[in-house]
Amino acid sequence: MAWLAGVPSAVLYAVLAGAAFLENLLPPLPADTVIAMGAFLAARGHGTAWGAWLATMVGNLGGALLMYQLGARFGMPWLAARFPALGSPAQLAQLGERLSTRGVLAVAISRLLPGVRALVPPVAGAIGLPWRATALAMGLASGIWYGLVCWLAFTAGANAEALLARVAAQQRIVGRVAVGLLAVGLAWWWWHRRRGRAAP
Repeated sequence: MAWLAGVPSAVLYAVLAGAAFLENLLPPLPADTVIAMGAFLAARGHGTAWGAWLATMVGNLGGALLMYQLGARFGMPWLAARFPALGSPAQLAQLGERLSTRGVLAVAISRLLPGVRALVPPVAGAIGLPWRATALAMGLASGIWYGLVCWLAFTAGANAEALLARVAAQQRIVGRVAVGLLAVGLAWWWWHRRRGRAAP
């Protein structure tokens, strides 16, 4: 952890931006985990929570707008064939119906849902939602979500020593309780066995 925290902030921010970008192309990618770890490490090194958040937002919106443009240009059948991780054609069509009837509000809400997040930009492009309104909705949703992720992870990183000390203290308490329960269990077993032998 100390070595990773010593990585230059620019490199760390580039990794965060890359993970957030690839999340839109490869939905199984655990970008939230990568970003949380990056923000944690930023706090352990010389980074800032704002820097981690901004790098994440640049990468996330860049990847989302790329997928939006691909959807607008080639349509959903092409997306389903080229990016099978996005889902089946039927799933994409179902999402397209919801986005077309509920508009950019559905875009914003859907971008907060981990299982659906990566599907929204290409489908929004394929059904022809206005790109400015779509980009604004995606930016607001991603800003809220990743702001929370970065803030929580950065706070944990900045207070890691206190956090680890508290965890260690709790582990000692749990260990003592476990030893006590084991001792009581052994004493009961020994007493029960001795009583069985004494019985006629």
